[in-house]
Amino acid sequence: MPHRDPAVGRFERVPVVAITGHLGAGKTSLLNHLLRTPGARIGVVVNDFGALNVDAALVTGQVDDAAGISGGCLCCLPDAGGLDDALERLAHPRLRLDVILVEASGVADPAALARVIRFSGVERVRPGGLIDVIDAVEHFRTIDIRPEPPARYGAATLVVIGKSDLLPRAERTATLQRIAERVRERNPHAQLALSRQGRIDPALVFDAAREDDPDDELPIAALVREEAERAHHGRPSQHPDHEHAHAASVALAGSVDPTALIDLLEDPPAGAYRLKGRVRVRGPRAERGYLVNLVGRTVHIAPLPDPPAVGELVAIGLHLDAVDAQRRMEAVAAVPVERPDAAGLRRLQRYRRLSD
Repeated sequence: MPHRDPAVGRFERVPVVAITGHLGAGKTSLLNHLLRTPGARIGVVVNDFGALNVDAALVTGQVDDAAGISGGCLCCLPDAGGLDDALERLAHPRLRLDVILVEASGVADPAALARVIRFSGVERVRPGGLIDVIDAVEHFRTIDIRPEPPARYGAATLVVIGKSDLLPRAERTATLQRIAERVRERNPHAQLALSRQGRIDPALVFDAAREDDPDDELPIAALVREEAERAHHGRPSQHPDHEHAHAASVALAGSVDPTALIDLLEDPPAGAYRLKGRVRVRGPRAERGYLVNLVGRTVHIAPLPDPPAVGELVAIGLHLDAVDAQRRMEAVAAVPVERPDAAGLRRLQRYRRLSD
C-alpha cells in the first residue's frame, strides 16, 4: 500500500467500518486481528447488549480510545447520539486515525447500523463498509433458518465466513457453497472471505499509514504480537493462511474525464471490493482535485484543497481480476480531456453532495 500523503490526511474523512455477526460468531477475534496490523492507527467503538460493556474487556490493543456504548443494542438507541459522540472523539484530526472499527452487539441489526453510520452527523467520518461475520458451524441453526435469505446479508459489503475448519470434513464444501449461494441470493455484490480465527487481509478494510509502528505512540501491535508468541512458549505463532487481497494501480498524470471516472465507480472492475484514488478534473474555470473511495457499491467523493500533481487509482479485492482492473483504470487515464464535461461534472457533483 502506498504511504498516506500528509496533505491528504488533513482533508480525508476517517472510514467507519462496522463489524456485525451473531453472538459468538467471531467478531472480537476479527477485531483483535485487525488491531495487530503494524503501523495502523485504529479507533474502536464496542457496543454490548447489557448494563455492562463486558465485550470491552475482551478487546486488546485499542489505539487511543475504546468507546463503549452500553445499555442496549445500538440500533435500538433512541438516537445516534451515543455513537456520534464516540465518532466525534475518535475522528479528531490530532489522532490521525486510519480507520474506526465499530463492533456491534450480536443482536444488532446490520441494516440499521449501516444507516446510522451513513447518516451520522459527524463531519469527519464516512462509511467504510460493513463486515458480517458468519459462524459456519452454527449459522443454519441460528441465523439462516427461514426459506428466504436473511435480510442482514443485504447490508453487508464483506461477509467473513469463520470456523469452517470445525465443520465435518464430509460436509465442509457443501456447507460453504450453501452459505455463499444464500448470501448472493440476497446480495450479489457482497464479497465473501474464508477466515480462521478472525484472520482476513487488513488491506480489504483500511490503509495503514506505515509499514512499521509509529515512533510517537505505544507500539501496541508489537506488544500484542509478542504476547501471542509468549502464549506459544516463546515460538513465533504459526497463523493459518488467509486469503490475501490483490491490487492494481495506475498513475494519473493529467486530468480525468468525469464521465469515465463515474462509469468506473458505478461499474467497478471484476472482483474489486475497494477502489480509491486522487484525481484532477477539469472544471469550467479551473482544475479541481477530488478524493474518490468505493467500498462494495458505496461511492464517496470529497474535494481536495488542490489538484494533485500526479493522481492515482487503486483497486483492491480478494478475487480481483488484476489484468481487467489495470486495463479499466488505464482506459480512464487515456480518455482525452480537451474541455469541461458538463454532464460528467453533474454526475460527480451529485455523488459529492451525497457524500457530504
